[in-house]
Parts: sequence; structure tokens; C-alpha cells
Amino acid sequence: MFDRFMQIRLKGMIVLAIILLVIPLLLTNPFQYDLATQIIIVATAVVGLNLLVGFAGQISLGHAGFFGLGAYFTAIMTGTYGWSAVPTLVLGGALVGAIAWIVGRPILRLKGHYLSMATLAVGFIIAIAINNESQLTGGPDGMPVPALDIFGWELSSFAVYSFFGAEFQGYEVWYAFAGLVLLLGVWLAQNLIDSPIGRALRSVHGSEVAARVVGVNTARYKSLVFVISAVYASVMGSLYGHFQGFITPAVAGFEFSIILITMVVLGGMGSTYGVIVGAAVLTLLPQVLADFQELEMVMFGAILMLTMIFMPKGLLPTIQTMIQSRVKKKPGGQP
Repeated sequence: MFDRFMQIRLKGMIVLAIILLVIPLLLTNPFQYDLATQIIIVATAVVGLNLLVGFAGQISLGHAGFFGLGAYFTAIMTGTYGWSAVPTLVLGGALVGAIAWIVGRPILRLKGHYLSMATLAVGFIIAIAINNESQLTGGPDGMPVPALDIFGWELSSFAVYSFFGAEFQGYEVWYAFAGLVLLLGVWLAQNLIDSPIGRALRSVHGSEVAARVVGVNTARYKSLVFVISAVYASVMGSLYGHFQGFITPAVAGFEFSIILITMVVLGGMGSTYGVIVGAAVLTLLPQVLADFQELEMVMFGAILMLTMIFMPKGLLPTIQTMIQSRVKKKPGGQP
């Protein structure tokens, strides 16, 4: 059974890597690379959120707050105080993880809409603090973020780099770097899911009462996955800030939190690769519908509503189920 799971997990990683390698063949300009890199960065954050929502069954309507904290911590420490990006990113993730642990312990005792309101309040508090601390964060106007500095090597979308005797534009290198981070994030998430922690999270999702009966410390595991998902969000928020070069309080806003949770639901809760699809669809849809002008938001909402009605398990799980059912119907298919 374990060997079979390892084969499935390895196949998924290989397919994802191939897709990431093929996508640049379809991109023709810097804007498309910029959009693809944004999708990858947000998708990695959503992979972490899926651990909390899809596997532990805990809702978070303020997760953009952790994303924004990571982005602003990096902007302040690298831009204002001249720190290097790597230690800033690590320290930011640790601090955001500590904050998530502190606020998560009491609010994760709540259930249902009480938990939703509590996480929403956390997100609002973070967004308000970022918006009001204008001397530190630039307030509503936002603040610039320096280029990503990796141990003296600077990664900028506007630079030109030479690797193996060939020249690459900065936005192409950023895409490749973000793709590697996504693969790492998926690999960590998949290993966590298959670990005793992952099994404990699934038991919590199934029934907290039953999980406690068999000896699972539900409070501890819920707090742990809350911290892990917050660290994912913080790290990707930091990378997002470096990539964009400028951030505003919108990165920690309520609207972005709703988008993140919708990506999980749309792609398929509990499906690591499904939420990546959800992130891609929700990022690309506004671009596709931009030509419809005033009808854009109406069509956007209608598409999401119809998807949820006819694909309640999410896009990828539904497609996988349809393919498997068709294979079984074919002559010679496995019963």
C-alpha cells in the first residue's frame, strides 16, 4: 500500500514538473510570464491553506493577513533596514508562525460559523494595523520592496542573466524560481499528509470526538496545521512582495482571503494538485472575462456558482472521477 502511494505521489510530482516545463513554451511576452509567476506563488500559499481546510477541516477567512504580514515584514526589513532577503524570509515565517500559534490556540476551540468569524476578525485586525501604521508600512499607499537578494545574488524581473552559455530574461528566471518553490511546497505537503500528523489531521476532519477517543490531541494538531499553513502564506507573501516590487494593504485584505479560500474549494478540498488548478482558474478567469466589461463580475460569479453546483467536490477530483468511470466502462477496463 505504501509503495503504491509513493508511486502515485511521484507520478503527481512528475506531471506537475512537466507542466511547469511546458508552460513557458506557450508564453510569448513578459505580461504572460508575470501572470504565470503570480499563479505559482499564490498556488503555493493555497497548498498550505489546503492542509488546514481540506485535511484538518478548519476554516480560515483571514488567511490573507498572514500573507500580508510576510510581505510587509520583508518589505520593511529589506527596504528600510537593509537586511538580506533569505534571513528575513526565514525570520518572517517564524514570527508569523508564532503569531498563528498564539491566536490559533483559543480560536481553534470554536466550531462552525464561530470559527469563521474568529479567523475573519484576525484577518481584519492585521489588515487594519497594516493600513494604519503609515510611518512603517506606507499606509494605504503601500511601499516598495527591493529585488530578491539570495546570498548576494539579486533576482530582478528587469535584469538579464546568463546560465550555461545562454541568456535569460529576469521574468523567465523568476518563473523558474517560483516553479521550484511550488514543487518544494507540494513535496513538503504530500509528505506531511502521509505522515502520522497527516493521519491525525484526517481523523480530526472526520470526527473530533472519535479522534479524541483514540488518543489524538486534537487541539495540538489543529494548532500545528494552523501554524504550518500560516508559514506557507508568510513565505509566499514575502516572495510575492519581492516579485511585484511594490505592495499595498490589499495583500492582507478580506477580498484576497475570500479568493484564497475559494481557490481551495473550487480546485477540490483535500486535493493538493486540485487547489493548484483552482488557483490557476481564479487568477486567469478575470483576464479571460475582461473583454465583457460591466458583465465581467456577473459572469465570474455565474461560472463559480455553476461549478460549485455541478462539481461540488472541486474541479480536479470531479474530472478524475469522470475519467476513472469512463475507463471502467471500456472493454478490458479494470472492474
